Amino acid sequence: MDSDPARDGDASLLISTLRNLARLALLLVAAWGIHLLVEWTMFRTASLEGGMTPVRLGVIVALLLAYAVLIAIPFVPGVELGISLMVIEGWQIAPFVYLATVIGLTLAYCAGQKMPYATLRRILTDMRLNRAAELMARLEPLSGAERLALLRRRLPARLAPFALKQRYVLLALLINLPGNMVIGGGGGIALIAGLSRLFGFWPMMLTFALAVAPVPVLVYVFGFKLPALPI
Repeated sequence: MDSDPARDGDASLLISTLRNLARLALLLVAAWGIHLLVEWTMFRTASLEGGMTPVRLGVIVALLLAYAVLIAIPFVPGVELGISLMVIEGWQIAPFVYLATVIGLTLAYCAGQKMPYATLRRILTDMRLNRAAELMARLEPLSGAERLALLRRRLPARLAPFALKQRYVLLALLINLPGNMVIGGGGGIALIAGLSRLFGFWPMMLTFALAVAPVPVLVYVFGFKLPALPI
């Protein structure tokens, strides 16, 4: 018995709509959880008192772990927590904030590296972002050199040489760009870098290590006093 194309199309639309609703519900739950985590970390940071007691040490460790998670999440302003910790704790905590920042960016990069293209393509298709889904389909079977060639053809002629040959430098600049939250923040930038499969693991670690070093180095080595942020 032949299938009805109209009925099959309606069923496909219903399935994709249900998947999108499920993803939306999951995103709302995740957003609420992130909101609670941010509120908790900011509250605990503001309530830190002097004296290195075991309880205080445990709170600081928990805050550093929370900071590493927050900095890995796209569009979440986790950097404010790191600055707040350095304002309150001073130069002693700067190396640990630096390490947590590198770990958080690495988590985002690895998440992008491990995300299957097929999964991403299905999500984009369900969201009716067909051009982006088609680009993912074209990128998936390509080697690194072939992906670079494809991107070179798509980028403006003046920008392409620098953007591709000096892509690690460009990535470091984007991570330090004021207002980069509109493009996902450090976590979002690292996630996209992982998704592209154009950035090697160890060069990325070096890029992260150098890109996030200036402020912790200023605080730890030169005793630079950061201005307090409203919490």
